[in-house]
Amino acid sequence: MNVVVVGGNGGIGSALVNTLAAVPEVNNLYSFSRCRGAVKTECHKTIYGFVDLESESSIQQMGASLEGEELDLVIVASGLLHADDLNPEKNLRALKAVNMQRLFMVNSIASALVAQQLIPKLRKKSRTVFSVISARVGSISDNRLGGWYSYRASKAALNMLLKTTAIEVSRTHPKAIICGLHPGTVNTQLSAPFQKNVPENKLFPPEQSVAYLLEVIQKLQSSDTGKVFAWDGSEIPA
Repeated sequence: MNVVVVGGNGGIGSALVNTLAAVPEVNNLYSFSRCRGAVKTECHKTIYGFVDLESESSIQQMGASLEGEELDLVIVASGLLHADDLNPEKNLRALKAVNMQRLFMVNSIASALVAQQLIPKLRKKSRTVFSVISARVGSISDNRLGGWYSYRASKAALNMLLKTTAIEVSRTHPKAIICGLHPGTVNTQLSAPFQKNVPENKLFPPEQSVAYLLEVIQKLQSSDTGKVFAWDGSEIPA
């Protein structure tokens, strides 16, 4: 079994790499991240590579580095919610085109470009999964609080891209499952400024969230392609 984790140095990504490295069925584990000094496991099956998800050419280089490889599982674990000069918008007055463009690039466009590079490498004759970390706030019908314009919209766009990709891929890879995954609220840098009102039992350590997500992936059926699922296996509406 050959696995790729994109964003392998983040909170969820590093937990994915550590967990999957211990799975006997995994033969080769490719971990790509923007951090060239990423902390590496000592597992011989883990191969580390560089990718900048804000650069189309870098994503293309990542795909080229896997030339000839047949993949069974891809998990894109990268995401952007805030940075030093970027915060979720509380109202329309806070919108800035440059910030919106960056969130769309990292949270939606990059995943589509990764799919463009890696989905052709999925095995055609066996069950495969291409999954991306999405978010419940990307659900249009579930939006009751408003705010977080760019993040919500970028995740909604991601979910549409996954659905559209699933329709196309079903024609060439009938056993492939394309899906989004909502990890819950995970104790990482991404959620750190927004944990105040999260119940203690709903703030997951990365390893716990990853265990849930891998269980969800394991249970996915072909009929689930194009959908988004939460950490507990429930489907998130569009």
